Amino acid sequence: MDLGGGELALLAVAAVLVGVAKTAIGGVASITVALFATALPAKESSGALLPLLIVGDLLAVAAYRRHADWSALLRLFPSVAAGILAGTWFVSRVDDTVMRRTIGGVLLFVVLVHLWQRRRRGESKPPAVLFGLLAGFTTMVANAGGAVMAVYLLAAGFPMLTFLGTAAWFFLIVNLFKVPFSAGLGLITVESLGLNALLIPGVLLGALLGRLLIRWLQKSDRQQLFQQLILGFTVVSALNLLR
Repeated sequence: MDLGGGELALLAVAAVLVGVAKTAIGGVASITVALFATALPAKESSGALLPLLIVGDLLAVAAYRRHADWSALLRLFPSVAAGILAGTWFVSRVDDTVMRRTIGGVLLFVVLVHLWQRRRRGESKPPAVLFGLLAGFTTMVANAGGAVMAVYLLAAGFPMLTFLGTAAWFFLIVNLFKVPFSAGLGLITVESLGLNALLIPGVLLGALLGRLLIRWLQKSDRQQLFQQLILGFTVVSALNLLR
């Protein structure tokens, strides 16, 4: 990859945000998608980002492994697998612009569905099949499933640590499942893995910052602020992808 100083700086910032997203505010992950898609072609950026996300997943599982709601995960996995297969087909058929705008539209859609559900039915349970399909599709197409899952877990009413633990295990399993599909599409290469090696320290730094942020939110009992940050970052990222 022939990258200039500006592109490398963007990717370094994105790597830090991967760590923050995995250990604190999931919606930030969508910003990393946008930064990678700015520095690299959209399809190439997807393969370059996936190994960094797996590093972040391992750090998140190490921190929050005891807090997962496995019943919620088991409800999601069948539809997520179907979404990944649909996303694999989609990636093989469309260009970068269509990929980016499709993900932006999906992210806005899930936020609107969440807000509509809260207004019409209060804290009713979100449809696991729909969100599973969307999470699988968006994570395969552009590693943007974090925002979909964030909205799903918010709508399910999970407290902060259960939210983080469930998301950590979900994405570790799903991202490992995606590796052979991404490699088969030529999205993960020796060159992209070399770039990942340079960026891993940024993920580690971001994970540390994320842990400090969560401790502050816990001590301050800011569950509502936690939810608002996730939704806010998701909307901003979606609008950026629609450009």
